[in-house]
Amino acid sequence: MPAAIRAFFHPGTNTVSYLVWCPDTRQGAVLDPVLDWDQAAGEAGTAAAQAILDAARAEGVTVTRILETHAHADHLTAAPWLKARTGARIGIGARITEVQRIFRPVFDTEAGPEDFDDLWADGARFPLGALEVEVLHVPGHTPADIAYRIGDDVFVGDTLFMHDYGTARCDFPGGDCRALWRSIGRLLALPDHTRLWMCHDYKAPGRDEFAWQSTVALQRAHNPHLKLGEDGFVRFRQERDATLRPPALLLPSIQVNIRAGRFPEAESNGVRYLKLPVKGVVE
Repeated sequence: MPAAIRAFFHPGTNTVSYLVWCPDTRQGAVLDPVLDWDQAAGEAGTAAAQAILDAARAEGVTVTRILETHAHADHLTAAPWLKARTGARIGIGARITEVQRIFRPVFDTEAGPEDFDDLWADGARFPLGALEVEVLHVPGHTPADIAYRIGDDVFVGDTLFMHDYGTARCDFPGGDCRALWRSIGRLLALPDHTRLWMCHDYKAPGRDEFAWQSTVALQRAHNPHLKLGEDGFVRFRQERDATLRPPALLLPSIQVNIRAGRFPEAESNGVRYLKLPVKGVVE
């Protein structure tokens, strides 16, 4: 029995979130939900998350899990907002502790494994109604990236982009181009017909519509980065990543997402504040 899947594209961050559920039991999960964030105003919104919640209610789905593929650097997660309204558990890859260790001193935060309800190790399996979800550790973009496999459907996070676009950057702390190559190889060892669901799309040149569903066969046949071979891929990613600017929402995203989306506690004036590390100050 295949999972039922609905995708939700967030134009502001080019992120794709998913509502996935068991057709028999109507138990479901939300993958990589986005919190609307106005950087200039420092204002959060929940329209994107509400759309997923509305869809779940329309489908008669009970959301029992919120599943993150990694600690995103390009958007803030809406996981705690959804948890407050559904009681769903928030899960992420077990190696999030490594990412927390890297960024704790940067933001002077107390982020720890207790911020999440479930830490998924490679090979972990858990039920989603009558379906079974398998966790695949696919490091490279970050040390903690995981993919979720449900039968013939795999939600790959930032490991791969569409087959006409390429692959994810590896220049964040803890990233590793060669590890990403091996992770992609693990995904492409799955049967050719396996459907791969992307977490982002940026429209490849010549394509007019956003897209987020590929297959193992299509990736093997068409992904331009995978035709380079391992050493060529590593060299390409290192050279390409050196030219990329940090994501626009990197600083707010990382400090919030490594805490499962929890903002810092309000200060004495009732206002919550995010931190902005400053570099290159001339005294």
